[in-house]
Amino acid sequence: MKFTLSWLKEYLETDASLDQIVEKLTMIGLEVEDVADRAAKLSAFKIAKVLEAEQHPNADRLQVLKVDTGEGEPVQIVCGAPNARAGLVGVLGCPGDYVPGLNITLSVGKIRDVESFGMMCSERELELSEEHDGIIDLPADAPVGVAYAEWAGLSDPIIEIGLTPNRPDCTGVYGIARDLAATGIGKLKERRHDQIRGTFPCPTGVKFEFGDTKPLCKAFGLRLVKGVKNGPSPKWMQDRLLALDLRPINTLVDITNYMTFDQGRPLHVFDASKVKGDLVVRRGVQGETIEGLNGKSYTVDENVCVISDDNGLESLGGILGGEVSGCTEGTIDVLIESALWDEDGIAATGRRLGVNTDARYRFERGVDPDYMLPGLEAATKLVMDLCGGEASEVVLTGKVPDETNIIEFPYFEVKRLSGIDASVPEINVVLKSLGFWVSGTSSSAKVAAPSWRPDIEGKADLVEEVIRILGLDRIPSMPLPRAGSVGTKVLTPGQIRRSKARRALAARGLYETVTWSFVSKKEAKAFGGGQPELSLANPISSDMSDMRPSLLPGLLMAAQRNADRGTPDVALFEVGQIFAGDKPEDQRMVATAIRRGTAVVNGSGRHWSGSSEAVSVFDAKADALAALAAIGAPVEKLQIYTDTPDCFHPGRSGCLKLGPKNTLAVFGEIHPRTLAALDIDGPLVGFEIYLDNLPQPKAKPGRSKGALNASDLMPVRRDFAFVVGKDVTAETLLKAARSADKALITDVTLFDVYEGKGIADDQKSLAIDVTLQPTQKTLKDDEIEAIGKKVVAAVQKATGGSLRSS
Repeated sequence: MKFTLSWLKEYLETDASLDQIVEKLTMIGLEVEDVADRAAKLSAFKIAKVLEAEQHPNADRLQVLKVDTGEGEPVQIVCGAPNARAGLVGVLGCPGDYVPGLNITLSVGKIRDVESFGMMCSERELELSEEHDGIIDLPADAPVGVAYAEWAGLSDPIIEIGLTPNRPDCTGVYGIARDLAATGIGKLKERRHDQIRGTFPCPTGVKFEFGDTKPLCKAFGLRLVKGVKNGPSPKWMQDRLLALDLRPINTLVDITNYMTFDQGRPLHVFDASKVKGDLVVRRGVQGETIEGLNGKSYTVDENVCVISDDNGLESLGGILGGEVSGCTEGTIDVLIESALWDEDGIAATGRRLGVNTDARYRFERGVDPDYMLPGLEAATKLVMDLCGGEASEVVLTGKVPDETNIIEFPYFEVKRLSGIDASVPEINVVLKSLGFWVSGTSSSAKVAAPSWRPDIEGKADLVEEVIRILGLDRIPSMPLPRAGSVGTKVLTPGQIRRSKARRALAARGLYETVTWSFVSKKEAKAFGGGQPELSLANPISSDMSDMRPSLLPGLLMAAQRNADRGTPDVALFEVGQIFAGDKPEDQRMVATAIRRGTAVVNGSGRHWSGSSEAVSVFDAKADALAALAAIGAPVEKLQIYTDTPDCFHPGRSGCLKLGPKNTLAVFGEIHPRTLAALDIDGPLVGFEIYLDNLPQPKAKPGRSKGALNASDLMPVRRDFAFVVGKDVTAETLLKAARSADKALITDVTLFDVYEGKGIADDQKSLAIDVTLQPTQKTLKDDEIEAIGKKVVAAVQKATGGSLRSS
């Protein structure tokens, strides 16, 4: 929001300096982003008079001017402006002056062999407007030699503030002045509400046709002013619009722009001669088009609010007028519209059509409903004062809503929420100066917000109003209380696990990746997703249509992109959320990693000492077990199953489970069919750990570590080889061996698998290493032999196998 200092002082009677006003604006929440001083930028340019204008000897379109600068001898200027002539009074830039519109510093130069000692400037070259058809042509009585910026009144600073969305009341200069007046920096000059009495009925009616749908317009006021004389707006109005970077068009259009920034009340004017029949406010029809005043064409649908007549669409309601009924200098009869639009409808229309206007900016935030008709009266007065004419009666369709909200406000809330110890009279003065209605006792009050403050909903909002006017510097500084001891952990078990998983995987040479939470429908279905409830209603693109059922699709696609760019051996991991449904319990946290090509843990690629092997299921298993161990999973109790998801190779994958039902992780080689469906090249292995399935850590009774349970006796190791059926898994045999004597058997590992000579075709040999750790005494041979028999018996019972003889 921009405005000039003199514009502000039209409504704020104050002796405060610019610096004081700027500081106070920021203190009350209207943060000043910039203060532009046009006079300083143009201080070097002076008013000069052309004494002579002769044809350039070497160029048809150039003239050689003799220019009086007001001091010393006339200077020679080469100029190509078509309006350059003897007697013209304009603006001169001399060598050494910086021309902002051209971004150059002038110097003495030769143009077609004729020296030029400066230049006569146009408005665009001085960034005063877009006018560049000729040089500036000042009145004949403009004082030669005087600084142009001073004479033209450009010493008026332009203040720009950044508005938060909850302050629609300050989208007009009057609202800003009202806020400043509440601080005591000046006195607000109340705006007049002159009512223009209509002398005849308005010939154009207004209808709402929204049917059973939600009305997108709450109220609509319209009146005709006939017999106007349109043309350029007065200089004071043009100067203010130019200060806002708005191009003056004609008086009728400039009045609507002026009212938008002066009062925060957007309006629209129709050329009455171009409107046929009554105005109809309705929803658009799919396929209808309108040519906007900005020169662009828009296609509307039923979600867009439009204004139409018998000719078709005339306007995008509350956002942009149509070219077909726009006012020109030939307009004689004008219809002035002041309406109250639905905020959500304005925002939706603006986003749908991609159009941003000053009217949309205000209507979607909420304008003052009580100023709808007074704003129409104010605009009518401006039209009649500047263009003449005769006004009709006002046509009002709809009803201005009464949104008064009475808030119970205990005064102690100010001290409780802000710490400021303000007296009751002081609080009342602040609220009343901001336009609030206040009635109450010494302890509490009933407060009603003014119509221009739709953001005030409760007690906390009132406290905010009080403290921003009294000043944030009144909030007492209070140190935080010192804690008597070191606090407990601030991270949850889940956060700690995720952090440990990241560290463990990074330590194994994998690079962390962050991928989108959305995948394509094809990718989702390939990994068990694609359900209708997981499809996005408004996806970013067709490749991001569904919530991801797994982290694997994103990692696999990232690996393929790396391979396409010459980096085939990559190892990636990600910790994030996956989605099995649209319920809270269907959202799970997982840690996932993949390896591609030869990206094994010991390094990848070719080397003179020996090239790396391609990644295999055992690399994925090792990564999964390392991550599980790092996050505290009971790795020694895990069992391996083969019921893996379809995206994994059925013979080269497995599940790590804690019991038959609780799956902690899946790992293995990605199925070739899955890779082919996604157009990905292998080999690729990966795993996915379901962090939410891990048992919660048991609370420790104290901070001290448990007693060290280390035996000083030597462990005993014995090897066993069993012949079992080919369908028997190694995990079944290992589990049976561990259960033979849980007190003494501390470890069982598989070290050999043999199939071939000496073994039947439907059998295989599994050799295991069993570690016995005595704790009380050294084991004797007969005790070791007894434990060995227990191991053999347990394995025979669980697998049906027998001890291998040779």
